[in-house]
Amino acid sequence: QVQLVESGGGLVQPGGSLRLCCEASGSISSIGYMGWYRQAPGKQRELVAAAPGGGNTIYADSVKGRFTISRDNAKNTLYLQMNNLKPEDTAVYYCNLVMWGAAYWGQGTQVTVSS
Repeated sequence: QVQLVESGGGLVQPGGSLRLCCEASGSISSIGYMGWYRQAPGKQRELVAAAPGGGNTIYADSVKGRFTISRDNAKNTLYLQMNNLKPEDTAVYYCNLVMWGAAYWGQGTQVTVSS
């Protein structure tokens, strides 16, 4: 069993920054893909950024240049540094991990960007 716990969400003004953290625990052996997704009210869940491994990163066009994903494999932890936040970034952010073909999700953390 694998558990993912996200933290770092909150309320921030436009132009502000937040850093999300996702800690994985449980039966961790060989983590492959890790990524951040978000879901705004009335919209489908979408990919924000991914760290599939090997130092590679993938970003949605809407966050390129503003968000940075990183992972600490020794700590089984995934981060998302979010700068220059915009109101359209408001959503619940979810951590995703894929290991041995199985996908796991965290409970989500709310990010609200508003003045």
